[in-house]
Amino acid sequence: MSGNAARLYEEDFVRWTEEQAAALRQAAGLATNLPLDWANLAEEIDSLGRSQSRELGSRIAVVIEHLIKLETSPAIEPRSGWIDTIGRERRDIEDLLNDSPSLRSGVAGMIAREMPRTIRLVARSLRNRGETNPETIARIERVSYAEEQILGDWFPGDAPLPADGERDQRASNG
Repeated sequence: MSGNAARLYEEDFVRWTEEQAAALRQAAGLATNLPLDWANLAEEIDSLGRSQSRELGSRIAVVIEHLIKLETSPAIEPRSGWIDTIGRERRDIEDLLNDSPSLRSGVAGMIAREMPRTIRLVARSLRNRGETNPETIARIERVSYAEEQILGDWFPGDAPLPADGERDQRASNG
């Protein structure tokens, strides 16, 4: 493996899988006589990167789910478990993003994709547990979280994060 490829493997695994899959496809077009299944090798390498992306989306969905439950469920008992789960998922998300920084550019899209699906899941779950009324369902359906709330240390009940413009103005005034 070249020095650049080895360095990329260490710095951004997903980007490495994309580049290696492209290189395998290119090598397949050269009609080498090596007895390798070039097309399927490239596909498998590509799938490793897609797997990392799916894992990130799944972990984001779990954080969203538990944030919604913390914010809208009247239940007392599972709250500490939800908080612990959010902490573990955020840690693992951070590890994924450190291993593959190129995934960061897709986080906003993943949140946008997972939010409505997770809202439906939580509404159904709480309804099945008898923890909803029309007001609770309306609150669940209005929930929206910024990327910083999902990936950072924020929890429902904490002071809201300032909007981007307010944050920029605070930084220039402070």
